[in-house]
Amino acid sequence: MGNIVITGYGIKAPGVLSKEDFQRVLRNGICTHSVLENRGKDQSSVIAGLIEDDFAILREKNYTRYPRSTRMALAAANDAVEMAGLSCAPHRIAIIIGTSAGAILEVEHYSSVALNMKKYPLHGVSLVDSHTLSATVAEHIGTRGPTFTITTGCTASLDAVLLAKLLLEAGQVDACIVGGTDAPLGQWSINGFIKTRAITSGVHINETGVPFSTDHQGFVLSEGAGIMVLETEEIALKHGKTIYGRVEKVCSRNEGKPILHTDETGEEMLSVYKETLGNTVPCYVNSQALGLKTNDRIEGIIHKKLLTNTVPLTSIKGMTGHSFAAMGAIQMISALLSIEYGFIPPTIKTGGKGFEDLPIVYQTVYQPVSTVSITTHGNSGNNACVIVTK
Repeated sequence: MGNIVITGYGIKAPGVLSKEDFQRVLRNGICTHSVLENRGKDQSSVIAGLIEDDFAILREKNYTRYPRSTRMALAAANDAVEMAGLSCAPHRIAIIIGTSAGAILEVEHYSSVALNMKKYPLHGVSLVDSHTLSATVAEHIGTRGPTFTITTGCTASLDAVLLAKLLLEAGQVDACIVGGTDAPLGQWSINGFIKTRAITSGVHINETGVPFSTDHQGFVLSEGAGIMVLETEEIALKHGKTIYGRVEKVCSRNEGKPILHTDETGEEMLSVYKETLGNTVPCYVNSQALGLKTNDRIEGIIHKKLLTNTVPLTSIKGMTGHSFAAMGAIQMISALLSIEYGFIPPTIKTGGKGFEDLPIVYQTVYQPVSTVSITTHGNSGNNACVIVTK
Protein backbone atom coordinates (compact mmCIF):
# COMPACT_ATOMS: atom_id res chain seq x y z
CA MET A 1 0.00 0.00 0.00
CA GLY A 2 1.47 3.33 -1.10
CA ASN A 3 1.08 6.74 0.48
CA ILE A 4 -2.10 8.69 -0.29
CA VAL A 5 -1.44 12.31 -1.20
CA ILE A 6 -3.40 15.46 -2.01
CA THR A 7 -2.62 16.99 -5.41
CA GLY A 8 -5.32 19.64 -5.64
CA TYR A 9 -8.11 21.33 -3.75
CA GLY A 10 -10.86 23.90 -4.04
CA ILE A 11 -12.76 25.82 -1.39
CA LYS A 12 -15.88 27.97 -1.32
CA ALA A 13 -16.57 29.53 2.08
CA PRO A 14 -17.71 32.88 3.53
CA GLY A 15 -15.30 35.49 2.18
CA VAL A 16 -13.30 32.73 0.46
CA LEU A 17 -13.54 31.74 -3.20
CA SER A 18 -9.91 30.77 -3.80
CA LYS A 19 -6.74 29.44 -2.22
CA GLU A 20 -5.41 32.99 -1.98
CA ASP A 21 -8.57 34.21 -0.23
CA PHE A 22 -8.38 31.42 2.33
CA GLN A 23 -4.69 32.01 3.04
CA ARG A 24 -5.40 35.72 3.64
CA VAL A 25 -8.30 34.97 6.02
CA LEU A 26 -6.28 32.38 7.97
CA ARG A 27 -3.07 34.41 8.21
CA ASN A 28 -4.83 37.58 9.34
CA GLY A 29 -7.47 36.01 11.55
CA ILE A 30 -10.39 37.59 9.67
CA CYS A 31 -13.93 36.95 10.85
CA THR A 32 -16.10 36.39 7.75
CA HIS A 33 -19.45 36.15 9.56
CA SER A 34 -22.53 38.16 8.56
CA VAL A 35 -25.77 39.30 10.19
CA LEU A 36 -29.03 37.80 8.92
CA GLU A 37 -31.82 40.14 9.97
CA ASN A 38 -35.22 38.91 11.20
CA ARG A 39 -34.23 35.23 11.07
CA GLY A 40 -33.94 34.50 14.78
CA LYS A 41 -36.27 34.21 17.73
CA ASP A 42 -38.96 36.93 17.78
CA GLN A 43 -37.60 38.34 14.49
CA SER A 44 -34.17 38.97 15.97
CA SER A 45 -30.97 38.66 13.96
CA VAL A 46 -28.80 35.57 13.50
CA ILE A 47 -25.05 35.46 12.88
CA ALA A 48 -24.16 33.22 9.95
CA GLY A 49 -21.48 32.46 7.39
CA LEU A 50 -22.82 33.52 3.99
CA ILE A 51 -21.24 33.13 0.53
CA GLU A 52 -22.22 35.87 -1.92
CA ASP A 53 -21.77 33.95 -5.20
CA ASP A 54 -24.68 31.84 -6.52
CA PHE A 55 -22.49 29.53 -8.72
CA ALA A 56 -25.35 29.29 -11.24
CA ILE A 57 -23.19 29.18 -14.40
CA LEU A 58 -20.23 26.79 -14.36
CA ARG A 59 -18.24 25.79 -17.45
CA GLU A 60 -20.88 27.61 -19.52
CA LYS A 61 -23.64 25.34 -18.19
CA ASN A 62 -26.67 26.63 -16.28
CA TYR A 63 -27.10 24.86 -12.94
CA THR A 64 -29.83 27.14 -11.56
CA ARG A 65 -32.23 24.25 -10.89
CA TYR A 66 -29.65 22.30 -8.92
CA PRO A 67 -29.43 22.60 -5.11
CA ARG A 68 -27.13 25.34 -3.84
CA SER A 69 -25.01 22.80 -1.98
CA THR A 70 -24.44 20.92 -5.25
CA ARG A 71 -23.50 24.11 -7.11
CA MET A 72 -20.92 24.98 -4.44
CA ALA A 73 -19.43 21.47 -4.69
CA LEU A 74 -19.20 21.81 -8.48
CA ALA A 75 -17.36 25.13 -8.20
CA ALA A 76 -14.92 23.76 -5.61
CA ALA A 77 -14.40 20.57 -7.65
CA ASN A 78 -13.52 22.69 -10.73
CA ASP A 79 -10.71 24.35 -8.79
CA ALA A 80 -9.48 21.08 -7.28
CA VAL A 81 -9.33 19.25 -10.61
CA GLU A 82 -7.60 22.19 -12.31
CA MET A 83 -4.99 22.44 -9.55
CA ALA A 84 -4.34 18.69 -9.68
CA GLY A 85 -4.15 18.53 -13.48
CA LEU A 86 -6.27 15.39 -13.23
CA SER A 87 -5.71 13.13 -16.23
CA CYS A 88 -6.68 9.60 -15.14
CA ALA A 89 -9.01 7.39 -17.16
CA PRO A 90 -12.60 8.44 -16.30
CA HIS A 91 -13.55 4.98 -14.98
CA ARG A 92 -10.56 5.05 -12.60
CA ILE A 93 -11.70 8.21 -10.80
CA ALA A 94 -14.05 8.03 -7.80
CA ILE A 95 -16.32 10.81 -6.58
CA ILE A 96 -17.06 10.79 -2.84
CA ILE A 97 -18.83 13.86 -1.44
CA GLY A 98 -20.33 14.33 2.01
CA THR A 99 -23.34 16.42 2.99
CA SER A 100 -25.47 16.88 6.07
CA ALA A 101 -28.32 19.22 5.10
CA GLY A 102 -28.39 18.25 1.42
CA ALA A 103 -30.98 20.28 -0.49
CA ILE A 104 -32.73 21.56 2.65
CA LEU A 105 -32.91 25.10 1.21
CA GLU A 106 -34.75 23.99 -1.91
CA VAL A 107 -37.03 21.53 -0.10
CA GLU A 108 -38.01 24.32 2.28
CA HIS A 109 -38.60 26.69 -0.64
CA TYR A 110 -40.93 24.30 -2.49
CA SER A 111 -42.68 22.86 0.57
CA SER A 112 -45.62 25.25 0.20
CA VAL A 113 -46.47 23.79 -3.24
CA ALA A 114 -45.57 20.17 -2.54
CA LEU A 115 -49.24 19.06 -2.65
CA ASN A 116 -50.10 21.10 -5.73
CA MET A 117 -49.42 19.01 -8.85
CA LYS A 118 -49.40 22.02 -11.19
CA LYS A 119 -46.88 24.00 -9.13
CA TYR A 120 -44.72 21.05 -8.07
CA PRO A 121 -41.31 21.47 -9.79
CA LEU A 122 -40.24 18.98 -12.43
CA HIS A 123 -36.93 18.46 -10.64
CA GLY A 124 -38.58 18.05 -7.21
CA VAL A 125 -37.77 14.35 -6.87
CA SER A 126 -34.08 15.00 -7.55
CA LEU A 127 -33.96 17.61 -4.79
CA VAL A 128 -34.70 15.02 -2.10
CA ASP A 129 -32.28 12.50 -3.61
CA SER A 130 -29.02 13.28 -1.82
CA HIS A 131 -27.03 11.28 -4.35
CA THR A 132 -27.84 13.90 -6.98
CA LEU A 133 -24.93 15.77 -5.37
CA SER A 134 -22.12 13.32 -6.20
CA ALA A 135 -23.74 12.13 -9.42
CA THR A 136 -23.83 15.73 -10.68
CA VAL A 137 -20.16 16.26 -9.80
CA ALA A 138 -19.31 13.08 -11.73
CA GLU A 139 -21.27 14.26 -14.78
CA HIS A 140 -19.76 17.74 -14.56
CA ILE A 141 -16.16 16.53 -14.33
CA GLY A 142 -16.72 13.65 -16.76
CA THR A 143 -15.86 10.66 -14.54
CA ARG A 144 -17.20 7.11 -14.82
CA GLY A 145 -15.83 5.49 -11.66
CA PRO A 146 -17.42 4.73 -8.28
CA THR A 147 -19.62 7.57 -7.04
CA PHE A 148 -20.80 7.89 -3.44
CA THR A 149 -22.67 10.45 -1.36
CA ILE A 150 -21.83 10.29 2.35
CA THR A 151 -24.54 11.57 4.71
CA THR A 152 -22.91 11.12 8.11
CA GLY A 153 -23.40 14.72 9.21
CA CYS A 154 -20.53 16.88 10.40
CA THR A 155 -17.95 14.12 9.92
CA ALA A 156 -19.05 13.35 6.35
CA SER A 157 -16.09 14.88 4.49
CA LEU A 158 -13.56 13.04 6.68
CA ASP A 159 -15.60 9.87 6.20
CA ALA A 160 -15.31 10.54 2.46
CA VAL A 161 -11.53 10.81 2.83
CA LEU A 162 -11.48 7.50 4.74
CA LEU A 163 -13.39 5.70 1.97
CA ALA A 164 -11.20 7.29 -0.70
CA LYS A 165 -8.06 6.16 1.09
CA LEU A 166 -9.35 2.58 1.25
CA LEU A 167 -10.26 2.56 -2.47
CA LEU A 168 -6.87 3.94 -3.48
CA GLU A 169 -4.94 1.55 -1.24
CA ALA A 170 -6.94 -1.37 -2.66
CA GLY A 171 -6.02 -0.29 -6.20
CA GLN A 172 -9.64 0.00 -7.28
CA VAL A 173 -9.16 3.58 -8.52
CA ASP A 174 -6.28 5.89 -9.43
CA ALA A 175 -7.76 9.13 -8.07
CA CYS A 176 -10.59 10.28 -5.82
CA ILE A 177 -12.38 13.62 -5.82
CA VAL A 178 -13.51 13.94 -2.20
CA GLY A 179 -14.86 16.46 0.29
CA GLY A 180 -18.07 17.92 1.59
CA THR A 181 -20.62 20.65 0.96
CA ASP A 182 -23.53 22.20 2.82
CA ALA A 183 -25.86 25.17 2.35
CA PRO A 184 -27.95 25.06 5.55
CA LEU A 185 -28.99 28.71 5.93
CA GLY A 186 -32.74 28.09 5.65
CA GLN A 187 -35.29 28.72 8.36
CA TRP A 188 -35.68 25.00 9.05
CA SER A 189 -32.04 24.69 10.16
CA ILE A 190 -31.96 28.03 11.95
CA ASN A 191 -35.14 27.32 13.94
CA GLY A 192 -33.97 23.81 14.77
CA PHE A 193 -30.67 24.90 16.24
CA ILE A 194 -32.23 27.82 18.11
CA LYS A 195 -34.73 25.34 19.58
CA THR A 196 -31.91 23.09 20.80
CA ARG A 197 -29.95 26.14 22.03
CA ALA A 198 -27.05 25.43 19.71
CA ILE A 199 -27.53 28.85 18.02
CA THR A 200 -27.88 32.09 19.95
CA SER A 201 -29.89 34.81 18.21
CA GLY A 202 -30.06 38.54 18.82
CA VAL A 203 -26.37 38.92 19.65
CA HIS A 204 -23.36 40.74 18.18
CA ILE A 205 -21.01 38.96 15.76
CA ASN A 206 -18.32 38.72 18.43
CA GLU A 207 -20.68 37.18 20.99
CA THR A 208 -21.40 33.86 19.32
CA GLY A 209 -19.43 31.20 17.48
CA VAL A 210 -16.67 31.76 20.04
CA PRO A 211 -14.40 28.70 20.36
CA PHE A 212 -13.03 27.74 23.78
CA SER A 213 -15.03 30.12 25.96
CA THR A 214 -17.35 29.38 28.88
CA ASP A 215 -18.63 32.97 28.64
CA HIS A 216 -20.36 32.27 25.32
CA GLN A 217 -22.71 29.70 23.86
CA GLY A 218 -23.74 28.80 20.33
CA PHE A 219 -22.05 28.18 17.01
CA VAL A 220 -22.20 30.16 13.77
CA LEU A 221 -24.10 28.28 11.07
CA SER A 222 -22.22 28.60 7.80
CA GLU A 223 -22.40 27.42 4.21
CA GLY A 224 -19.35 26.10 2.44
CA ALA A 225 -17.68 23.46 0.29
CA GLY A 226 -14.25 21.89 0.38
CA ILE A 227 -13.10 19.44 -2.31
CA MET A 228 -9.73 17.68 -2.68
CA VAL A 229 -8.09 15.36 -5.20
CA LEU A 230 -6.46 12.31 -3.64
CA GLU A 231 -4.03 10.05 -5.52
CA THR A 232 -1.35 7.50 -4.68
CA GLU A 233 2.06 9.09 -4.23
CA GLU A 234 3.51 6.74 -6.84
CA ILE A 235 1.13 7.89 -9.57
CA ALA A 236 1.42 11.55 -8.54
CA LEU A 237 5.22 11.49 -8.76
CA LYS A 238 5.12 9.53 -12.01
CA HIS A 239 3.12 12.35 -13.60
CA GLY A 240 5.20 15.14 -12.05
CA LYS A 241 2.37 16.40 -9.83
CA THR A 242 2.82 18.93 -7.04
CA ILE A 243 2.01 17.21 -3.74
CA TYR A 244 0.44 19.50 -1.13
CA GLY A 245 0.17 16.98 1.68
CA ARG A 246 -0.17 13.34 2.66
CA VAL A 247 -3.20 11.71 4.31
CA GLU A 248 -1.38 9.80 7.03
CA LYS A 249 -4.22 8.25 9.07
CA VAL A 250 -8.00 8.59 9.22
CA CYS A 251 -10.27 7.09 11.85
CA SER A 252 -14.07 7.32 12.16
CA ARG A 253 -16.54 5.81 14.63
CA ASN A 254 -20.07 6.25 15.91
CA GLU A 255 -21.02 6.20 19.59
CA GLY A 256 -24.40 4.51 19.03
CA LYS A 257 -26.31 7.26 20.85
CA PRO A 258 -29.95 8.40 20.38
CA ILE A 259 -30.60 11.48 18.23
CA LEU A 260 -29.57 14.79 19.85
CA HIS A 261 -27.36 12.91 22.33
CA THR A 262 -23.60 12.60 22.57
CA ASP A 263 -21.04 11.05 24.91
CA GLU A 264 -20.44 13.96 27.29
CA THR A 265 -17.51 12.21 28.98
CA GLY A 266 -15.45 12.53 25.81
CA GLU A 267 -14.21 8.94 26.15
CA GLU A 268 -15.51 7.90 22.73
CA MET A 269 -13.82 10.82 20.98
CA LEU A 270 -10.68 10.18 23.04
CA SER A 271 -10.55 6.60 21.76
CA VAL A 272 -10.87 7.71 18.12
CA TYR A 273 -8.24 10.41 18.51
CA LYS A 274 -5.85 8.06 20.30
CA GLU A 275 -6.06 5.52 17.46
CA THR A 276 -5.56 8.27 14.87
CA LEU A 277 -2.50 9.75 16.55
CA GLY A 278 -0.69 6.55 17.49
CA ASN A 279 2.83 7.74 18.27
CA THR A 280 2.52 10.89 16.15
CA VAL A 281 3.02 14.27 17.80
CA PRO A 282 1.53 16.93 15.50
CA CYS A 283 2.98 20.42 15.07
CA TYR A 284 -0.48 21.66 16.06
CA VAL A 285 -4.11 20.57 16.35
CA ASN A 286 -6.78 22.03 14.05
CA SER A 287 -9.69 21.57 16.44
CA GLN A 288 -13.41 21.07 15.88
CA ALA A 289 -14.15 23.58 18.68
CA LEU A 290 -16.97 25.82 17.46
CA GLY A 291 -18.54 27.48 20.49
CA LEU A 292 -20.68 24.67 21.94
CA LYS A 293 -19.81 24.01 25.57
CA THR A 294 -19.90 20.20 25.46
CA ASN A 295 -17.97 19.88 22.20
CA ASP A 296 -15.32 22.39 23.18
CA ARG A 297 -14.91 20.82 26.63
CA ILE A 298 -14.35 17.42 24.97
CA GLU A 299 -11.72 18.98 22.71
CA GLY A 300 -9.94 20.21 25.83
CA ILE A 301 -10.17 16.80 27.50
CA ILE A 302 -8.66 14.85 24.62
CA HIS A 303 -5.87 17.39 24.13
CA LYS A 304 -4.79 17.27 27.77
CA LYS A 305 -4.91 13.47 27.92
CA LEU A 306 -3.05 12.71 24.69
CA LEU A 307 -0.83 15.72 24.03
CA THR A 308 1.29 18.08 26.09
CA ASN A 309 1.08 21.85 26.47
CA THR A 310 3.89 22.15 23.96
CA VAL A 311 1.50 21.17 21.13
CA PRO A 312 -0.47 24.28 20.04
CA LEU A 313 -4.25 24.08 19.68
CA THR A 314 -6.33 26.23 17.35
CA SER A 315 -9.81 26.47 15.83
CA ILE A 316 -10.65 28.28 12.60
CA LYS A 317 -14.41 28.36 13.37
CA GLY A 318 -14.26 31.96 14.63
CA MET A 319 -13.23 32.90 11.09
CA THR A 320 -15.29 30.53 8.93
CA GLY A 321 -18.20 29.44 11.10
CA HIS A 322 -19.29 25.80 11.02
CA SER A 323 -20.34 24.39 7.64
CA PHE A 324 -21.47 20.93 8.72
CA ALA A 325 -20.25 18.19 6.33
CA ALA A 326 -17.83 20.51 4.54
CA MET A 327 -15.95 21.43 7.68
CA GLY A 328 -13.56 18.49 7.91
CA ALA A 329 -12.37 19.07 4.34
CA ILE A 330 -12.08 22.81 4.96
CA GLN A 331 -9.97 22.11 8.05
CA MET A 332 -7.78 19.81 5.96
CA ILE A 333 -7.30 22.52 3.33
CA SER A 334 -6.43 24.93 6.13
CA ALA A 335 -3.77 22.43 7.24
CA LEU A 336 -2.39 22.19 3.70
CA LEU A 337 -1.94 25.97 3.60
CA SER A 338 -0.19 25.84 6.99
CA ILE A 339 2.19 23.21 5.66
CA GLU A 340 2.91 25.02 2.40
CA TYR A 341 3.38 28.51 3.85
CA GLY A 342 4.61 27.78 7.39
CA PHE A 343 2.11 29.22 9.83
CA ILE A 344 -0.46 28.24 12.47
CA PRO A 345 -3.75 30.17 12.11
CA PRO A 346 -5.11 31.89 15.21
CA THR A 347 -8.22 31.17 17.24
CA ILE A 348 -10.14 34.44 17.07
CA LYS A 349 -13.06 35.95 19.01
CA THR A 350 -11.99 34.27 22.26
CA GLY A 351 -9.83 34.93 25.29
CA GLY A 352 -10.03 31.29 26.36
CA LYS A 353 -12.18 31.85 29.46
CA GLY A 354 -12.46 28.49 31.22
CA PHE A 355 -9.77 26.96 28.99
CA GLU A 356 -6.73 28.75 30.43
CA ASP A 357 -4.86 25.46 30.85
CA LEU A 358 -4.83 24.78 27.10
CA PRO A 359 -2.09 25.97 24.69
CA ILE A 360 -4.54 27.87 22.48
CA VAL A 361 -3.07 29.94 19.64
CA TYR A 362 -4.48 33.48 19.74
CA GLN A 363 -2.13 35.14 17.26
CA THR A 364 -0.76 33.77 13.99
CA VAL A 365 2.43 31.79 14.61
CA TYR A 366 4.96 31.61 11.78
CA GLN A 367 6.96 28.39 11.88
CA PRO A 368 7.60 25.29 9.76
CA VAL A 369 4.63 22.91 9.86
CA SER A 370 4.99 19.24 8.90
CA THR A 371 2.11 17.48 10.69
CA VAL A 372 -1.42 18.61 11.60
CA SER A 373 -4.10 16.60 13.39
CA ILE A 374 -7.74 17.46 12.72
CA THR A 375 -10.79 16.62 14.82
CA THR A 376 -14.50 16.58 13.93
CA HIS A 377 -17.62 15.29 15.65
CA GLY A 378 -21.35 15.74 15.21
CA ASN A 379 -24.91 14.88 16.15
CA SER A 380 -25.82 11.26 16.91
CA GLY A 381 -22.32 10.48 18.08
CA ASN A 382 -20.10 10.62 15.00
CA ASN A 383 -16.40 11.18 15.65
CA ALA A 384 -13.68 11.38 12.99
CA CYS A 385 -10.04 12.47 13.01
CA VAL A 386 -7.29 12.71 10.42
CA ILE A 387 -3.57 13.42 10.32
CA VAL A 388 -2.20 15.42 7.39
CA THR A 389 1.55 15.55 6.89
CA LYS A 390 4.02 17.31 4.62
